[in-house]
Amino acid sequence: MSETTGSPLDPERVAMLEALAQQRYFLLHTVEGLTDDQARLTPTASELCLGGLVKHVALTERGWTDFVEHGSMASGDDADHAAREREFRLLEDETLEEVVALHREVAAHTDELVRTCDLSADHPLPPAPWFRPGERRSARRVFAHILAETAHHTGHADILRESIDGQKSMG
Repeated sequence: MSETTGSPLDPERVAMLEALAQQRYFLLHTVEGLTDDQARLTPTASELCLGGLVKHVALTERGWTDFVEHGSMASGDDADHAAREREFRLLEDETLEEVVALHREVAAHTDELVRTCDLSADHPLPPAPWFRPGERRSARRVFAHILAETAHHTGHADILRESIDGQKSMG
């Protein structure tokens, strides 16, 4: 799959890597210095917690990189509502340190794909109510989606952290 190994990256890849790095920094900055118990708090009207958001972003990103590499999404069944709820929780047998490590591992793999894969390669999307039948998604579009997903949840994380102890990730 490697097309750019050993050569300088083109501006599109550099821009994507920089944008992903910035959003990841802000997301992980929101959990710095928290205990596992604080990372499990749900301090707003939603049921979101910081540890669960980091875990969800990592698992979602891993699902999309599976799609880029294999044309399928190995990350579970969206119809399994109990599994989806667990994905957004930092469970008692999980630590914030573990989900941050998972996030970093997944991010490193994604970055390698951004550097090396054919950005125009595409696959058919799996059947789901939110995808049109027969719709395809390119690697380029997947990476843009990962960036959007990370940025979206970084905003949630900032609100949660500010509700816990007043800290703001961006100001």
